[in-house]
Amino acid sequence: MNKRMQLLVQAAVWLVMFLSPMMFINHGRGITAMQFLMMSVVPVAFMVVFYMNYLWLAPYHFASGRHRFFLLVNAVVVVALGIGVHLWVTYLHNLYNPTPRESSLWMSVGFIVRDIFNLTIAAAIATAIRLAMRWQKAEQARREAEAARIDAELKTLRNQINPHFLLNTLNNIYALTAFDAPKAQEAIQKLSKMLRHILYDNQQETVSIATEMEFIGNYVKLMRIRLPQTVEVNYQTTIANESLPIAPMIFISLVENAFKHGISPTEPSFIHITIEADKDCITCRIENSNHPKTAADHSGHGIGLQQVQRRLALSYPNRYSWERGVAADGKTYHSEIRIKIKK
Repeated sequence: MNKRMQLLVQAAVWLVMFLSPMMFINHGRGITAMQFLMMSVVPVAFMVVFYMNYLWLAPYHFASGRHRFFLLVNAVVVVALGIGVHLWVTYLHNLYNPTPRESSLWMSVGFIVRDIFNLTIAAAIATAIRLAMRWQKAEQARREAEAARIDAELKTLRNQINPHFLLNTLNNIYALTAFDAPKAQEAIQKLSKMLRHILYDNQQETVSIATEMEFIGNYVKLMRIRLPQTVEVNYQTTIANESLPIAPMIFISLVENAFKHGISPTEPSFIHITIEADKDCITCRIENSNHPKTAADHSGHGIGLQQVQRRLALSYPNRYSWERGVAADGKTYHSEIRIKIKK
């Protein structure tokens, strides 16, 4: 509830309380302005207790742990006002009502206890409202801090992808220069076309899935340049809505991983990449022949897959699934990520 609405609600409540004395005026006798002001002492007492707690005691003493001071001040004020309100109401009754008011000590004590109880309720309501507002403000600040932390971590992860991706790509181009300079030049040209996506689009929270699929397609073409004809590479996309938003470069590490571990110079190899998207879900399915690195190969440290896992958790919390593993015969590796777009 915003401040303006809070003020309107409080004004409405106090208006009802200040008009309530009219309910106790005998019909047909009317009420003068002076009588009304004199009978408004009850709502004034409630207002004093309420705002004393709302503006001072609750935020500056109760919330800071000074509970004894909070209780002591409330006890003194509430008891004093409870007695004063009873005496004032009794005085008004005798002043404006010709019929004497029957009263005894126990009746007076009962009325005073009733007024003290009502004033205590007013103090409790004011304290509860103030503490609820304080908790709401703290919770909002915590959520904003958490959102800022997640945003900073996502930016860090996206920035880490750039050198990781470029390192792997440049290593592939370097390998081409040793035996096929023209293909290396072609690879450099394709890489230059991808740099815009790496340097600019990757800094955005989301990009269109059409843009992301074009980037992955260019990467696949770049990798094909250095592959022998015996390696089967298949990249397919089925996109129902090309403007569908997706976190940039979230699948590229999986594609890199497939080219890194799915190719053998001596055995038949294949890489199948399928990306499908409808209005509610995006599915990235990768299957490749499994040729794990030897003990002598120290390239890569699993950073890419760790980044994918963390980015999925931050960008799509509770809205994704990731199934991956090696087939029972050890010859095929599969990975499938499903992301629900709508929350």
